[in-house]
Formats: sequence, structure tokens, C-alpha cells
Amino acid sequence: MAIIKCPECGHQVSDKAPTCPSCGVEIAGKVVRCHQCGAIYFSEHDACPICSYPNTRQKRENTANATPPPIPPTKKPAENEAPQPKPEKKSHYGILFFSLLMAAVTCGTLFYFYHTAKDTKEAEAYNYAITSEDPLVLQSFLDTYRDANSDRRDSVEARLLAIQQASRDWAEACASRSKTTIQKYLEKYPNSAHKGEALNKIDSIDWAKAKELNSEQGYEQYLKEHPSGAHVDDADEGIKNLRMKYLQPEENTMLQNLIRRFFQNANARNDEAMKTDLADVLLQFQGEKNVPAAKVASYMHRATWRVMGDYKIEKKPTETDEAEYAMKFTVVQEGESEAQKNPSKYFVETKVNSEGLIVELNLSRVVE
Repeated sequence: MAIIKCPECGHQVSDKAPTCPSCGVEIAGKVVRCHQCGAIYFSEHDACPICSYPNTRQKRENTANATPPPIPPTKKPAENEAPQPKPEKKSHYGILFFSLLMAAVTCGTLFYFYHTAKDTKEAEAYNYAITSEDPLVLQSFLDTYRDANSDRRDSVEARLLAIQQASRDWAEACASRSKTTIQKYLEKYPNSAHKGEALNKIDSIDWAKAKELNSEQGYEQYLKEHPSGAHVDDADEGIKNLRMKYLQPEENTMLQNLIRRFFQNANARNDEAMKTDLADVLLQFQGEKNVPAAKVASYMHRATWRVMGDYKIEKKPTETDEAEYAMKFTVVQEGESEAQKNPSKYFVETKVNSEGLIVELNLSRVVE
């Protein structure tokens, strides 16, 4: 027994009391306690009026008092009536078909990605091979991708044959050692990997020819054709040596003008002009050594001279890589008096340094 509040008037009453002594409402067996909030309410309600929690007791009573639905009578089939077929069980073929479909889709997807990856790899290998100059790279592509796209294989095969032919042409050009053959190779293969080597071979061939000629024209021709060649310095040195060894036309003209001017100044009795063509001290003059230029000028202007022009000039290199010139020629001394009307001939030997100054002068009378 428990003391509860009357759900009608709220006065305290025993849950076993038949009625509430205050309001007279039935209590025993007519009230229930909410399992959610503990409130007391009449059992006829489907849910607690306070928290709306379902009245489990009412549900059980409703279930117990419910009348089961009538069972329809079983209809017996007539004697001549065909029996109705039993419903077939649901087939599992749909699930199997769906599974097979998913498997096919999965395989197709995997095959697509595999094929795409394979084609991408093949394309990368093709791009690398078709731009390579190495025949091994091209052959490797053909060996690795035997089922590659036919256009790709044809392109690689064509390039491989072209490279092999170029290799044979290069070998023949090298073996020929001919400038013309190597030039034809470069015309046929202007972008060859051997272009630098071919140009070097032509450079060597032209240099060998220039050395064999050993002439200024030969060296100058080499420099003209190979301004940045490997033997430019050698060619310049060759020209310098030749010019040091052999008299150049401009040097010949300079020396003849020097002698002519010197004797003209002597005839004009112009000592100062004569001294401009003489070294300050001559190494030798008329057999005497270390003669001042003024003494030479004073001696020379005592007579009148006529240069015959029969020059013999020899060019000699010195230890300082400069040139000096040895000149031999004849002059005629013309007298002014009756006694000197018969001219005397002199053989002249002179030396001129690299600065164009007379450093030695000796005159020897020619006896006829």
C-alpha cells in the first residue's frame, strides 16, 4: 500500500482505497504511476498527462482484450477446377546478374586504366626515341614495344635507318681525308652531331696545305677561310717569319727612296737633312768604327753623286725579331773642275736598321 495524490482533487489517499474520501473518484485499480516522471494518473489514459510517456499498462490490456480477426474459410477446389499454382519463390537470378554486371564494370574500368597507362608509357618512350641520335635507344623502343602503334614503329624504324646511313657516310668521309668529301657530308647533314669534328678536319687539311706552300698567300688564304681556326696564331707567325726573311715590295720601295734622298741631300750640301737618314753614330764608315753622323754628312757633301739604281738588297733577321737590310749598289762621283770631268765610279755597301736609318756606309772606288 502506498499513499498517493488523487489525480482528480490532489488530496492524499491510499492507492488501495476504493474511492477518494475527498472527491469520491475511484482509486483502487483505476490509477497508474508514470514510469518516466512518477506522476499518478488514471489508467484509462493512453499516456501520462504530464510528460506524455506511453501507458504501457493500457497497451497490454488493449492487446489482451483484442479480438483476433476471423479466419476466412478455406475454399475447397471443385472436382473439375484446376488447382491454383503455388507462387514461386523470388528468383536469385537478379542478384547474380547485378553481381556479374558490377564485376564487368570493374574489369572494364581496370582495363581502361591499364590501357591508358600503357599507351602513355609507350608515347613517352616514342617521344624520347624519335628525338634521340643514339641508334641503341631507337632499337630498344622497337624491341620493347613490338605491338606499338604502326605509325610510331614506322617512324622509329625510318629514323634508325637514317642514322645508320649517316654513320656510314661519316665513316667514309673520315676515311677519304678529302676536304671535298667532308664538305659534301656537311651539306647533306648540316645538323650532324659530327659537325664540329668535320670542321676541325677541314681546318687541319687547309692548314697542312698552307704549311706545304709556306707562302704569304697560302697563310693568308688559310686565315681568310678559317678566321677562328685552330692554327690562326701559327699562320700569323708564318707570315711574320716570311716577311722577316724575304724583302717585301714596300720595304724595297722604302730603301730605294732612302738612298736616293740621302745622296740628293748630299748634293744639296744639306747636312741636317742628311743626318735625318743616318743613325746618331754609325757602326762603320769607310772602315772606321763608331763615326758620328755629322762627320759622315760633312764628308759626303764634298762631291756630287749620281746613284746608278742597280740595287741588290738582302734582308736579315736579328735576334730581336727585327729586320736589317744590307744594300749594294754603285754611284758615280761627278767632278766640277776640268780635272774632275771624268767621273769616278764607286761601289757602295750600306746597312739600314729596322727604323729605316743608315748604320753603316762604305764606298769603294771601282777601277776600270
